[in-house]
Amino acid sequence: MSSLRVLLVDDHALVRSGVRALLPPDLLVVGEADDVGSAVESVQRLAPDVVLLDVHLPGGDAPGVAGGAEVLRRCSGVLHPDGRPVRFLALSVSDAAEDVIAVVRAGARGYVTKSVDAAALADAVRRVAEGDAVFSPRLAGFVLDAFGAAAGGDIATTDAELDRLSAREREVMRLIARGYAYKDVAKMLFISVKTVETHVSAVLRKLQLSNRHELTRWASDRRLL
Repeated sequence: MSSLRVLLVDDHALVRSGVRALLPPDLLVVGEADDVGSAVESVQRLAPDVVLLDVHLPGGDAPGVAGGAEVLRRCSGVLHPDGRPVRFLALSVSDAAEDVIAVVRAGARGYVTKSVDAAALADAVRRVAEGDAVFSPRLAGFVLDAFGAAAGGDIATTDAELDRLSAREREVMRLIARGYAYKDVAKMLFISVKTVETHVSAVLRKLQLSNRHELTRWASDRRLL
């Protein structure tokens, strides 16, 4: 089994050292960063499989935006050479709903608190690398509530291509482009996996795209992620 490449982002060296020591051999730490700027540079340079990202980081430029969310926004669309998106797993002491929702909306694939044990953290990294959405049990409800509340909403149109999609197709498009698995989209929007598949097929047909990797690039180019 090949190793998964992991980037550690936390402004406390002791935390990074502790996480590094806890991760098993199949999770290879390829770099560390301690603020927004170094995190963005490292993500773009290393394109790791998973970024373990602290929510509150120094060095951000966007007023009122947590450092972790800013890293996610600035790294939106960063891909591996094979076209897979870099995945982000938030690791934080905070279990506040606003922190969870902020980083998920910015593109994180999961969120676990620093009270997680070593085995659960390693499992979360592996699952996120595979495209699953992973959350500490109490936090999953925040995500479902937030996306469920938004399910009847709309995504602002930016061009004629986007106008071809229905409101539901836009919601599915954005989540799929962010890298969520069909089953996770189904849970977030309270629809069946088959319905998600139907919407994805319609989106790809209407946008004249071949696969979800092309869809990610399309959405990233239009700053829809």
